[in-house]
Amino acid sequence: MSDFIDKAKHRAEDLIGEAKEKIGNATGNDDLAAEGVADQSEAKVKKAGDTVSDKVSDIKDKFTS
Repeated sequence: MSDFIDKAKHRAEDLIGEAKEKIGNATGNDDLAAEGVADQSEAKVKKAGDTVSDKVSDIKDKFTS
């Protein structure tokens, strides 16, 4: 269950970052746009970690089955 919640949080962080970037660009707020890009980058790194963790878990399951 924790994995699902973590993945949902990371996706939400990505979506919030996208919104910040778009709002910042639309309003001319460069700081908000940059913050949005940074949030998206951080979320993408976390999501990549989720993927690696899933792959390691799959490999582990194959060897312990």
